[in-house]
Parts: sequence; C-alpha cells; structure tokens
Amino acid sequence: MTTALDLAVPAAAALWGAAAGSLLPRAAYRFSAPAGEEWRKACPAGHPVRGWLGRTTCGTCATASPIHAPAPAPHDEPVAADGENAPQGPPAPDDETRTGGAGGNTKTATTHAPAPAPLALATALVCAALALATGTRPELAVWLLLAPVGVLLAVVDFRVQRLPDPLTLPLAAAALALLGAAALLPEHAGDWLTSLYAALALGGAYFVLFLVNPGGMGFGDVKLALGTGAVLGWYGWPTVLLGTFAGFLFGALYGGALVVARRAGRRTAIAFGPFLIAGAFAGLLVGAYTA
Repeated sequence: MTTALDLAVPAAAALWGAAAGSLLPRAAYRFSAPAGEEWRKACPAGHPVRGWLGRTTCGTCATASPIHAPAPAPHDEPVAADGENAPQGPPAPDDETRTGGAGGNTKTATTHAPAPAPLALATALVCAALALATGTRPELAVWLLLAPVGVLLAVVDFRVQRLPDPLTLPLAAAALALLGAAALLPEHAGDWLTSLYAALALGGAYFVLFLVNPGGMGFGDVKLALGTGAVLGWYGWPTVLLGTFAGFLFGALYGGALVVARRAGRRTAIAFGPFLIAGAFAGLLVGAYTA
C-alpha cells in the first residue's frame, strides 16, 4: 500500500534535483574547456565570469544573453579527451567542428552554454528515480548529494570529452566519506568496506584498460571509476558487475548507433564518462530496489 511518505520522498527529491540542476549551467560552461586549457574565466566579450553556480548569463554585458564560448581558431591543434590525451569523438549537432589528428577524426569544440531547463529536468528525474528505488534509507541522502555532480560530469564529458579532476577525485572521496556516515545510521542497506574495495577494484581495472589501450580509455575515466565503484559497491559485488556491464553496453549501443547513422567510424573515439555514469545509475537503481 502506497503511503503519503512514499510519494512525498520522491517528490521532495525531484524538487531538490530541479533546484540543484538549475545551478549547474555556469559550472558546465566553465568546465567545458578543451583539454590542456584553463577553465573558462570570462565571457566572449572578456568580462570575468565569477563563481561556479548559477545561470549562464554575463552580468556585465548590456544584454543578459546566454554565454557563448568563443569558437577556436581553425589552426588550433585539437587536444585530448578527459584531459588525458585521448582522441575526441563525433560532434554534437549544436557544436562547431574542426578536423585534425590521426586518422582525420572530427574534433569538437563546444561553442555554447547548456540551458538551465534541461539540466534541471535531468537532475530532477535522476533524483526522483533514486528516491523511488531507495526509499527512506539513509543512503538516499548520499545519492541525492552526488547526483548533481554526476549530471555535471556527464554533460562536460559529452561536450568536450574531458572529466575535470576537481570533480572526479572529490566525487570518489565524498562518496566514501558520506557512505561511511550512512553506515553508522540505522536501517542502511549497504556495506562501507565493500564500497571501499569496489572503488579500488574498479579504479584498478580501468587503470589496466588505460595502460592496454590509452587511445581508447582516458585517464579521467580511471578517476571517475573510483567514485562509481564506491557507490556501486555499497550494494555488493553483483551491483558492481551490473553497473560496470551496463556502462559498457550503453557505450557500445551509442557507438553502434553513430556508426549506423554514419556519424562515426569504427575507430572513432567517444566520450565514455556519460556511459560510465549511466551504467552506475542503472546498477544503483537495481541494487537499491533489491537491497
């Protein structure tokens, strides 16, 4: 029987997600700089963009129009995915493109900031789904705090194929610290030691993949795997395996769809971070439902 609390928790989680997601556009704009470049500090007119949270408008410009990143010069040499010299994938429809690099792969440079509404909606849906799966268990607070960071990482990686260290490494540390606190509370459904071991195991496995094929796996993915391993490990090793497999499956399906649509070749690299996060999200939902 559905109670009022069962409906109130997902509704409150959705409101939290919408509020948190609406604050992400500025961070997404500032972090969406090509690898090897500093985070964006100014709008195209040269006015400083201060802070990391809020909408993508420049308060100094006469018109409050969305921030647009300057297009790169045609002679600029494209740089790596995830900030670790891995090749970039095919462009999104709204991105300006440039070419270069081995094999003549198309390189992307994002020239616009994300709109607040899609980010708010995506974060709200993620938080509501996590609340429905987890219920009132204490680890739900951890998932709700980490979800906006996951959405931000996915957006930045998809736009410029870069997973910023200021997000990936703190995500792993915060996940372990918050889950450690949740483990001290009654009615939790996970195990903190398994989270720790899973973070080390998944990070180590991705590091091996990076060493074997650095052109296909960015080092940013290795750092992100520490955080996803921590959250998946909370519900046990089957959840870790499920979330990891789901990430590779989602990535393979997306890459296959691009090949079929002739927007990419068999050797074209794609940003794997969004699929690593999506797989962790799927595994977390299943793990929370079955815990």
